[in-house]
Amino acid sequence: MTSLPIDELAAPDPGGGISSLQQPGPGRRGDRVFRAVALAAGLLVLAILALIAVSTTREAWPAFREEGLGFVTSQDWVPADGQFGALAFIYGTVLSSVLALVLAVPVSLGIALFANEAAPRRLRRPVVYLVDLLAAIPSVVYGLWGIIVLAPAIQPVYRSIDGAVGSWPVLGWFFSGQSGRSYMTAGIILAVMITPIITSLSREVIATVPAAQREAAYGMGATRWEMIRSAVFPWSRGGIVGSVMLGLGRAMGETIAVALVIGSQAQITTHLFEPGDSMAAVIVNQFGEASGTHRAALIGLGVVLFVVTIVVNISARSIVTRFDRRAQGR
Repeated sequence: MTSLPIDELAAPDPGGGISSLQQPGPGRRGDRVFRAVALAAGLLVLAILALIAVSTTREAWPAFREEGLGFVTSQDWVPADGQFGALAFIYGTVLSSVLALVLAVPVSLGIALFANEAAPRRLRRPVVYLVDLLAAIPSVVYGLWGIIVLAPAIQPVYRSIDGAVGSWPVLGWFFSGQSGRSYMTAGIILAVMITPIITSLSREVIATVPAAQREAAYGMGATRWEMIRSAVFPWSRGGIVGSVMLGLGRAMGETIAVALVIGSQAQITTHLFEPGDSMAAVIVNQFGEASGTHRAALIGLGVVLFVVTIVVNISARSIVTRFDRRAQGR
């Protein structure tokens, strides 16, 4: 078979057009269309985020203009006197979310490791289904369960702990108070709500660990825990951190469940068994009756929560990227 010279392959046809070998095929046209659609989708998401930020900031500007920096540094929230300080709500949002992470992360990782590494095959599927079912329960159901069942049942426990360690120098700073509707109760509810998210994502990440790594660890005489520590965690820790940060974002933005169980009292205290409030909870509780500067201040809380959520997601992305680079040796 005689091959044609390159010049002949690239030569234009006699009609002045491009030869059939140079014309883009359907595959290349499809790639260009896909690239354009993906770019448009990405720009659309950025445009929506920008519109949300601009519109909510414009609506909240009267409160920002009146309070200035004190909007985020003052804890005095007295709408009747025209005082709008969001610090207590920011503190309550962060504290309840951190408590949720402290309670949920060990349980979530334990369930994910059990489902992937230790559970018998006949038990693995029911565990996965049960975790996915917990994620489908509406948040208002969690809130109603918390205020009707959990808060009355756990209040005697708070009293016992407060009576035992409430006067101690360090533990007493945290484990004091006797209210069933408190920071701790909100943290417990949030932990139950974010456990399915962290568990599902962590389980998917752990499932991507190559079998060769596990077999290599076992071949060197490692126990199951040593295999998990030396082979599974280094490979999947970036994804696990990402799932934890995603759970944190969900906890910080939760509204109805927290509003029902946190106590709706604006205060900054280290006592975990005392009532408090969060940004999302105060918005849902007061927005229906708000007007004027009060309404603008509530929208301002939404702006602050939006910014905090964006910061959390950016931090999660940077942490995951750092872990990925470290795993690749760069």
